[in-house]
Amino acid sequence: MGRMTPTIWLALAGFVATAISFGPARMGFGLFLPTFREAFDLDTTQAGFIASLGFLAFLIALPLAAWLGRRVGQRVPVVLGAMSASVGFALVAVAQGSMGLTAGVTLAGASAGFCWAPFNDAAERVVSPGVRPGTLSAIATGTTVGVAVTGALYLGVTSGGIDWRFVWGMFAVLGLAGALLAARGVPGGRVAKSAQTTDTRSFLRREAAPLHGAALCFGISNAVYLAFAADHVVASGGLDGLPEGGAAAMIFLSYGLCGLAGLATGRLEAWIGLVALVGVIFAAFTGSLVLVALWPGGWGSVLVSAGLHGAAVMMISAILSFWSLRLFPGRGTLGFTAALIGVAVGSVLGPAVMGALADVTGLKTALLATAAVPLLAAILFAIRVPRRASDASITVGRM
Repeated sequence: MGRMTPTIWLALAGFVATAISFGPARMGFGLFLPTFREAFDLDTTQAGFIASLGFLAFLIALPLAAWLGRRVGQRVPVVLGAMSASVGFALVAVAQGSMGLTAGVTLAGASAGFCWAPFNDAAERVVSPGVRPGTLSAIATGTTVGVAVTGALYLGVTSGGIDWRFVWGMFAVLGLAGALLAARGVPGGRVAKSAQTTDTRSFLRREAAPLHGAALCFGISNAVYLAFAADHVVASGGLDGLPEGGAAAMIFLSYGLCGLAGLATGRLEAWIGLVALVGVIFAAFTGSLVLVALWPGGWGSVLVSAGLHGAAVMMISAILSFWSLRLFPGRGTLGFTAALIGVAVGSVLGPAVMGALADVTGLKTALLATAAVPLLAAILFAIRVPRRASDASITVGRM
């Protein structure tokens, strides 16, 4: 292992960090929600509130991570994020009431804000330009493993083979391991002073509007799906042949495994262009929400829904990373943070609003209402697809 290059160390540390922070830390609450409902007597409004607090912690952590990165380097925020995930997992594991659960979910949710954006600047420091897109895609795709492993463990919980508190204790240990790996693989030290000087207004210029709009729509679509899709399937009777709650595990297994499609994001963008690819991704988000809303009891519809959503999440995650680098060269963490703030805002608003709507109209209606958001985004991006394939590569900065 001592002969590993800095690029490999960084990719490994990033893969593990995103697996933890965007796996159980960000998605674990939605996956385990059927179990948490029973253990803590939660209604849908409470569930939506807790989910939104986790995403609010993500939002708060984003600018703090950028601030730390500019002053002490990228290692500190990533280690801090892994530690916050570990402590949050431990709190959930020992929670005796909804307050303890809320505190744990919130603290774990902050880890995603600390553990991702710093890798843009870290990649600019230690990864050569030719392999940088592949490295960033690999880091983003770590989420798929985190989600798939979390889903597999929850399947064990629903079958009665594993206690859910033991699983969250395991997550806490993995968070500690992620912190140690980040301490070894992420570069420390302050960045050059010239790289720290920036005009924050540049992140709000017209050319960046499509990036921020896509981030906001992504946040709303994904957060609502994570918070309520599995809950809707379980409440509708689950999937034939599985124990109660087993459907939730299958959803996240399909979500995680199909998310490996994110590794092909760079090639797909080169083939059809950024604008067209983003439009297809939001069409996939729309389809995933509609399928799980209308046919929550069918194996095919549920697995296709989860697969579409997982692939879309991984692809848009990779796109936000390298799109922000192209728009804001030399300001990787700040540019990516600006985009992720849009994701975080959508993630806070989505579950809270749709959770309240679901208590009045039902989860089916709330999921269909959410589907209107990515549908509108897909239409808007489709309108902007260049007429000539040769134009596809120049749409990034002037949509």
